Amino acid sequence: MTRVLVTGAGGFIGRALVNDLVSTAYNVRGLVRRETQLGANVETRLIADTAEAAEHHGILDDIDVVVHLAGRVHRTDESGDKCVERYVEDNATTTRRLAFAAARAGVDRLIFISSVKVHGDGGHRLYTEDDPTQPEDAYGISKLRAEQELSKVRAKTGLPTVVLRPPLVYGPGVKANFATLLRLADSPLPLPLGSIDQNRRSYLYLGNLLTAVHKALTKPEAVGRTYLVSDGEDVSTTELVTRLRSTLGRNRRLVPVPVAILSAAASIFARQAIIGPLTGTRQIDDSRIRHELDWRPTYTLDQGLAATASWFRTL
Repeated sequence: MTRVLVTGAGGFIGRALVNDLVSTAYNVRGLVRRETQLGANVETRLIADTAEAAEHHGILDDIDVVVHLAGRVHRTDESGDKCVERYVEDNATTTRRLAFAAARAGVDRLIFISSVKVHGDGGHRLYTEDDPTQPEDAYGISKLRAEQELSKVRAKTGLPTVVLRPPLVYGPGVKANFATLLRLADSPLPLPLGSIDQNRRSYLYLGNLLTAVHKALTKPEAVGRTYLVSDGEDVSTTELVTRLRSTLGRNRRLVPVPVAILSAAASIFARQAIIGPLTGTRQIDDSRIRHELDWRPTYTLDQGLAATASWFRTL
């Protein structure tokens, strides 16, 4: 039985991945930084530092595959040089140390969950894996640095690696910006989002990410490759909120406030980091993973939104 180590197992994606792997007969060891119940069939290790644990505490013993999710998550309220240093330390340096430890332990494959943000924060064309990497914030910079460190480790040690670059991932348990959008969509009040209908953004449902991880875990063709992955249906913010409101049983009630006014108001109230993703465009061309790994989204965008809304209603 394949033995998989999942870092960041207590997070939004990590919990779902652990449950999914166990349900498909993998033997799973999950790393968490606080007391977390991952299930009776999961070996849970409480750690303070992922790299330290990998180098000195035997967490890689008998492990076949590592799925690396742990790291400093994206936050809109952090900026500055010190912020970049913290992100790079937590996301890139830790990844390098983990990868070297995995190579020494004889791990067969390391799957790294990166981010589309390595390409930047927007544009008006489809991103492909071969496009320039131009991250614009600390999180994107740190994810790119982590990818670069993995490449160096692979060149020095031969460690087989796979990199997945998802856009915003949503689904049951989602937090941060998408959780905020859910709360807004569930409001009975009118929302000033009726004019954000010219942008297009790619999203990724959690269930579709899990199937992509399975492909990365099992397919020989995946080794050494980097893949963008998405639901395959890009929508404007107006369309996304309309679908969310419908799924939540709310009336559409979207007021067509010009985007320029929304952006100006966001600047005044120091909320540009929040409104920017709502008004900007970021689209993914995920044809590489579809062709090379024979991957297709299991769930449509509407199915993913419905599952997310159903979970939200239980809170």
